[in-house]
Amino acid sequence: MKSGEYLHRLTQFRTIEELWHAHVSQMGRFGFDRLLYGYTLFKTETSLGDPDDFVILSNHTPEYLEGYLGEGLYSNAPMLKWALEHEGASSWRGAQDMAQQGLLDKKARAVFDFNQRMGVVAGYTISFNAPTQRFRGAIALTARPSLSQDDVDAIWDEYGDDIVLMNNVAHLKILTLPYRAPKRSLTKRQREVLQWVGDGKTTQDIALLMGLTTATIEKHLRLARETLSVETTAQAVLKAALHNQMYAVEY
Repeated sequence: MKSGEYLHRLTQFRTIEELWHAHVSQMGRFGFDRLLYGYTLFKTETSLGDPDDFVILSNHTPEYLEGYLGEGLYSNAPMLKWALEHEGASSWRGAQDMAQQGLLDKKARAVFDFNQRMGVVAGYTISFNAPTQRFRGAIALTARPSLSQDDVDAIWDEYGDDIVLMNNVAHLKILTLPYRAPKRSLTKRQREVLQWVGDGKTTQDIALLMGLTTATIEKHLRLARETLSVETTAQAVLKAALHNQMYAVEY
């Protein structure tokens, strides 16, 4: 399918499942038979956020995903570290060269060796443009086993611009489609204090408005952050709003 035709088709999908099935097929035409896409809305300087909040799409085997995602290997993956610090596309040759030169630390080397064992050898990673620091999305395109990194780089030289464009449009479309994220429920008090924070009130203001001590307000905010698995109150307000918990109706 030609790029223009595929881009038009991408804009017509109404479910993530339909889009993902088509995208896997389209990338397969360029030699990439396994894809791993993900994004988070709650990245900080020290964390990608709660894994339960990641949007993850992949056609890798369950065995691979259990090791890479389930056992947390992704957090030390060389190409993920690259994606967190850059935007655009990058060949996996850099990670291969670092491994050959002994430049990977112990944890990164363990991820590299795991990928080699699982046949995740040659490919490219695309890191998408991020509107804010808290948001990050990327896709790893794994080439079929018969292709070397030299082969993949040659494919990229010819079709790379089209592949990046198609993945960027797919990413933007995914952001508009329904995705049911796991939800942890806030208590009525936790919602109330977050609502006041969202209205711009200080801790002292909220204490006066609710007739509580500032220590109690701080406790509710701390518990709200823990419930939502975020590091800051601002993130808690954002996440509660995204999950429709800010102004929940009591029955």
